[in-house]
Amino acid sequence: MAGTSLSSLSSPIQTYAFSRRPIRRYHRHRNRNRRPIRTKTFPCYTAPPRSEQPIGETQKEKPEKDKSGKPLRVLDWLKLDEIGLEIVSIALPAVLALAADPLASLVDTAFVGHLGSADLAAVGVSVSVFNLVSKLLNVPLLNVTTSFVAEQQALDASQEEVSEAKKRRKYLPAVSTSLALAAGIGLLEAVALLFGSGFLMNAMGIPIDSPMRAPAEQFLTLRAYGAPPIVIALAAQGTFRGFKDTKTPLFAVGLGNLVNAILDVILILVVGLGVRGAAIATVTSEYLIAFILLSKLNEQVVLVSPSVIGDGVTRYLKSGGLLIGRTIAVLLTTTLATSLAAREGPVPMAGYQICLQVWLAVSLLNDALALAGQALLAGEYTKGNYKQARVIIYRVLQIGGITGAGLAVVLFFGFGTFSLVFTSDSQVLEIARSGLWFVTVSQPINAIAFVIDGLYYGVSDFAYAAYSMFFVGLVSCGYLLLVTPGLGLTGVWTGLVLFMTLRVLAGFLRLRTRSGPWKMILSNLDSDEEFRNDKF
Repeated sequence: MAGTSLSSLSSPIQTYAFSRRPIRRYHRHRNRNRRPIRTKTFPCYTAPPRSEQPIGETQKEKPEKDKSGKPLRVLDWLKLDEIGLEIVSIALPAVLALAADPLASLVDTAFVGHLGSADLAAVGVSVSVFNLVSKLLNVPLLNVTTSFVAEQQALDASQEEVSEAKKRRKYLPAVSTSLALAAGIGLLEAVALLFGSGFLMNAMGIPIDSPMRAPAEQFLTLRAYGAPPIVIALAAQGTFRGFKDTKTPLFAVGLGNLVNAILDVILILVVGLGVRGAAIATVTSEYLIAFILLSKLNEQVVLVSPSVIGDGVTRYLKSGGLLIGRTIAVLLTTTLATSLAAREGPVPMAGYQICLQVWLAVSLLNDALALAGQALLAGEYTKGNYKQARVIIYRVLQIGGITGAGLAVVLFFGFGTFSLVFTSDSQVLEIARSGLWFVTVSQPINAIAFVIDGLYYGVSDFAYAAYSMFFVGLVSCGYLLLVTPGLGLTGVWTGLVLFMTLRVLAGFLRLRTRSGPWKMILSNLDSDEEFRNDKF
């Protein structure tokens, strides 16, 4: 027996049975009180199967294994911890505020839709052109303002406490710089829309003899007067977002859009101004929103500071310039899609407009999660709390995925009935309902795409955000130009879904490589046992 090696045995049970008898024989002849060989031999033989282990040990080890295993990771998707509750508390008021503007557009679309398919299509084209011009600079200004204000807030919180008088009205140079840039940008946009409406209509493929041309130009020209208050209001909203205050913008936007709906009824149905009444109602509400936001902001922050022009402007222009490139790629893709749909005729364009407005209105609700993640991540990243920043990233992605799936289910069952609000034309309704798959399938994809955008802005990763979107937009525009002539609206809808899918893939690729600002946040993720077991 001495020549037999334990490692040569093939079965764990054989090893276990064989090892016990020699051990007992050894202790019987040598030393009954000394058990060194049993201790030595236990690491040498293979443990028996799990079914042969004592019941007490199995029950004791099971929670420890489940804690780091797959069951906990699946359940963790539904866990709403302290950070999740904070994200939701910021996002819920923001959802209502963000929903107010698309809902106002839906109200305009509903009222105008009953005027005729040509008027509905004309408003759709005008809104796309207005978004192309206004959002080119507005969106970068909004996101940069949110990030810079959140950073300054985090730095102020780490410094010594100041007096109560200073706490009432803070001095934040980022706010003054943002408002000054907003005023200049708004005036430039107004001039461009007033004097370039004809050129923009030609660029959209709307000829002079088209029934859509006259109402589209009327709507666009009147909307131009609302460009300055829109930009100023967005800069103010970015400041409140940096403060993690989404209730004040909710109040202002909600009241303004209520006035818009009331004026729609009066000017369109009672006075009979048609699309001009819709434009006047929208512009009036935009001035009201800007006035309310500036009044509330003046109570907390010094709006005009002596250092408006300086290093702050340079930083805004550098970061904003990158986001302008990103916004150009987004707007060119969506505008190209609308232009290709308009070439199909008034009836297909009207059906496409209904789908697009619902798609944008519901998709942009996920932007509330994006701004919550942006504000929280910017503060923690600035203070160097990288572990907390990791938790924020995963929590906002989890909540975004669940929210997108829920919106898809709601739209799948409710879009057919909801489309009756916009028009009673059977041909338009048939085209709109044919795009149900586009509106529903893309919702989870859109949710993750918007959330990842917010994470980019939270760590000021503007360079990758711009370059990745340029590539995504280039591929999507090429797909639209090649496929749409043969597939019609189906090609347009698939092109938009492809666009959002590529945005998500580019975002996860950035997180996967852990380069740039993500290196400090995600570099030690694999070795962080406490984070892996307790947080995700």
